[in-house]
Amino acid sequence: MPLKRRHFLYGLAGVSLPLIAASCAPTTTTAPADSAADPANAEGSSGVAAPATIRIGYQVIPNAELLAKALGLTEKAFPSSKVQYSSFDSGRDVNTAFAANGIDFGLAGSVPVAVGISQGLPYEVYFIHDVIGDAEALAVRDGIASTKDLAGKKVAVPFGSTTHFSLLALLEQDGIDSASLTLLDLQPQDLVAAWQRGDIDAAYVWEPHLTRLVSDGGQVLITSADLADRGVLTADVGLVHKDFAQNYTDALRQYIAVLDEAVEFYRTNPDQAAEALAKELGLTPEESLASSKGIIWLTSTEQADAKFLGTPDQPGDFADVLKDSADFLVKQKAIDRAADITTFQQHLRNDTLKS
Repeated sequence: MPLKRRHFLYGLAGVSLPLIAASCAPTTTTAPADSAADPANAEGSSGVAAPATIRIGYQVIPNAELLAKALGLTEKAFPSSKVQYSSFDSGRDVNTAFAANGIDFGLAGSVPVAVGISQGLPYEVYFIHDVIGDAEALAVRDGIASTKDLAGKKVAVPFGSTTHFSLLALLEQDGIDSASLTLLDLQPQDLVAAWQRGDIDAAYVWEPHLTRLVSDGGQVLITSADLADRGVLTADVGLVHKDFAQNYTDALRQYIAVLDEAVEFYRTNPDQAAEALAKELGLTPEESLASSKGIIWLTSTEQADAKFLGTPDQPGDFADVLKDSADFLVKQKAIDRAADITTFQQHLRNDTLKS
């Protein structure tokens, strides 16, 4: 396939066509609020201006954002703001929320982000939450030893997600006609339920759902780390609404500092971090630690490198990853058009990273 490896570290979780869904139903931890419509400002712990409500659309994936939530770091950094967390099942739903101006921050995989930028959604990439490795994989039942054995089988994947992209790329590379198997569009929780009922033979999904499949008799056939070595790159990234980034630039920097704090906590105290994440993931601390090790955690300083987000003067290679992803989706007839490389470069919010 045409994707180029370049020198992007390891590969770039999950996220989920239609790629901007007609509706979404996030789970919120506080009463809904619209920070864009709320003129009242608050100040963070460093005295920076912030909206009265900060709306964060997260996914249950082991990374710095989920750890910051578990440890209460965001509330500590913005004591005068109400932090509203909304849980989303996939990047497809995150795209919908941004289209409806329902969140200020969101987490989505590189593939839904490539779609969102191509479709003109009002957000920018400000952070790479995790570089995907073993945390996403194709789990199969006994009797499936290679991709050729998938013919005639039922394979589930959240459509429009990084795992969907990885699965299609895998089939293309191995010369397998996707029409030879039954592809089912299932969100992660529904996918796990279908697996437990015996309704599907294989599934490409991310943690913590992957662990649940393996615990129920599944075997990992190939991981996203393996595909990264073959040039198929995916990642989970942080998105910020353009209005928030423009009106509260210092608050954006402060939130990045929160994420950096979470990355450093994980690196220094992996067992404690895993214990905190376990409650969010619904896994044991041991399973949580294993899931956390399946991705690469990066600080904002590291992300200012040319192989990631880069700098305002020199946009990083991640713009190329997004462009390659969008071009592949056009080839697969999943979207009508891909944005040009300049557009992807302009959507990298790298001026707020610590260089």
